[in-house]
Amino acid sequence: MDNQHDLSQFLTSRRAKLNLQQAGLPDFGGRRRVPGLRREEVALLAGMSSEYYKRLERGNAKGVSEAVIDGISRALQLDAAEHSHLHELIRTANAGTHPQRRYPTRKTQINQSVQQTIDAMSSVPVFVQNGRLDAVATNRLGRALFSPMFDGATAPVNAARFIFLDPRAQTFYRDWEYNTRQIVALLRVEAARSPYDRQLSDLVGELSTRSDLFRTLWGAHDVREHRTGLKSIHHPIVGDLDLTFLGLDLTSEPGLQMLVFSAEPGSASHEGLQLLANWAMSHSAETTSVDSTAIANHRLDK
Repeated sequence: MDNQHDLSQFLTSRRAKLNLQQAGLPDFGGRRRVPGLRREEVALLAGMSSEYYKRLERGNAKGVSEAVIDGISRALQLDAAEHSHLHELIRTANAGTHPQRRYPTRKTQINQSVQQTIDAMSSVPVFVQNGRLDAVATNRLGRALFSPMFDGATAPVNAARFIFLDPRAQTFYRDWEYNTRQIVALLRVEAARSPYDRQLSDLVGELSTRSDLFRTLWGAHDVREHRTGLKSIHHPIVGDLDLTFLGLDLTSEPGLQMLVFSAEPGSASHEGLQLLANWAMSHSAETTSVDSTAIANHRLDK
């Protein structure tokens, strides 16, 4: 991925969202050829020369300091996720001048101790993902909750591929359009963090080719953090569920995030989650029973 281009497009898209009134600048009338603020106006608000800002918006991030990043963030009224994203874009744009550098690929599995921990969290669904939104691990209830994503999918199971390319996603996510925007915003964050991740580049290329909506949202350069929120789904087994989620970075597994879902006690969603847990346990038991019978018959045949 070309992070110098992404840096340019990100800054351009952010200033296009601000008008003079929002920025606290006087409007002297007259025709404006571009939406939002001009480069010179952003430079004024950020406390730097217009030439310096223009150079930065062209993707030249050489020597950019923390103070400059903070000034631009204030001028463009960036939120925490956007500020962090700008920082990553500038870092990787600078790193791009050293092509011999390589960034580690994202993990696709967890160690056994972490798996044991999430398996022990049997009363809540747990879903572990990497920055590309590959499903790295789940507990039994987590896999049952997202069963439509796993059913018939080839490895690696990926949330972005499911939501944009699988028609079932539009029924599964009750606020499908909101979730599409969130997915793309998360991938944008990862693209800035890991610009040399070939699998991520391939995923973005695939989705851009096969989904007009993804291509449009990708061009908006929106970013978002994934820490907490509400997930409203229609599960094929238990129906509608409104679940809160908490995203936790796994310090023992860098690059991985654990999502834990829960429902308000006493609510219909809490009851539905309990029903799903019972179904998942019985379904797992039936599978184990079938497998054991098959193994026993195989041994008898021997």
